[in-house]
Amino acid sequence: MITYFNEASIHYTIKGEGNPLVLLHGFLLSPNIWTEIIPKLVVKNKLIIIDLPSHGKSDCVAEAHSMELMADVVHHILSENNIPSASFIGHSMGGYISLAFAEKYPDKINKLVLLNSSSEADSEERKINRDRAIKVIKNNSKVFIKMGIAALFTEERQGKFQHLIDNFSKEAFKFPVEGIIASIKGMKIRKDRTSVLKNFKGKKYMISGVEDPIIPISNSEKTASLTNTKLYKVQSGHMSINENIDEIIKIMYFVDYM
Repeated sequence: MITYFNEASIHYTIKGEGNPLVLLHGFLLSPNIWTEIIPKLVVKNKLIIIDLPSHGKSDCVAEAHSMELMADVVHHILSENNIPSASFIGHSMGGYISLAFAEKYPDKINKLVLLNSSSEADSEERKINRDRAIKVIKNNSKVFIKMGIAALFTEERQGKFQHLIDNFSKEAFKFPVEGIIASIKGMKIRKDRTSVLKNFKGKKYMISGVEDPIIPISNSEKTASLTNTKLYKVQSGHMSINENIDEIIKIMYFVDYM
């Protein structure tokens, strides 16, 4: 399905019946990360699977894709399909967007799962690295994409999951460069939403890889403790949904998504 936001096309898929459940992928990725788990989730949920702006088949919608703006895209899709509220699984950047949605539309989100994600803002060092990344992309976007996707896996696991790195990279090569830059800008300026997570009234969970090279498990433990959020630890890097699907499926039963 296709909708339009800021005159840009946004692709999404709706599958199944039952409780509405929004799936939001991470940066440089697409809904293909959900391929293995969709058949399990669709049994009892109406899945709203979104190609986020400038990812998958969707267009770039602005010069900077702030988390608030992308939350508005999600809200637009839900409204257009007469879905008054939904639960969320947000992977990495998708988790940042889920928290922005929870802040802007608190009555329209039921349950929240942050998958390999964080409620914290970028550190000053991370912001500097974001600026460096933009310079690299402008010079050679393919090198940045391949390095960026490989970095989602620990060095020890990159060989085992080289097929995923290759497939995700091949797909990301087609993303608009200006859109990738817009997403980096949006992540750089995102605010800390630890208080949003702490005050969230619905059931909330974090799923984190114990070897995540992007979001250290120690950060996840701290956030879970500060916000009274149930934390599930998975033997994986940043791509728990692909590296350890069996463990993720078990957790989905625990959080009543299956």
